[in-house]
Amino acid sequence: MTAGDTPLNTDNAALLDELRSLLAASWAEEPEPSLARIEDTLTAGYAHALALESESWRHERRLGELAAELAHAENAPHVQAELTALAGRMSATSDNLGHLRGLLDAVRRRASELRSSEPRS
Repeated sequence: MTAGDTPLNTDNAALLDELRSLLAASWAEEPEPSLARIEDTLTAGYAHALALESESWRHERRLGELAAELAHAENAPHVQAELTALAGRMSATSDNLGHLRGLLDAVRRRASELRSSEPRS
């Protein structure tokens, strides 16, 4: 784990790799991934998306707290530094969530295709 990574960022990278792998297998000459594997990955992906949304809400709540602290001039330099760092974390979380949702949508569509092509008993 690098200095800038949090467990959430590390988990996000592994999950994104797995989602990309599932999508790549659909177009490569690799064996088709099982529907169970796809569904398990989607479940993990949706759980991770919820964790990122929760992180985003915490950032927003902290942003409100910092805005209130700006009223106290003696804290202004500290608050400004934290606001700058918070803005970076908010942006990264939003980017991660957007990218994750895009991959989840593509994998969800692939799972739907596999379900519809399965023989019905």
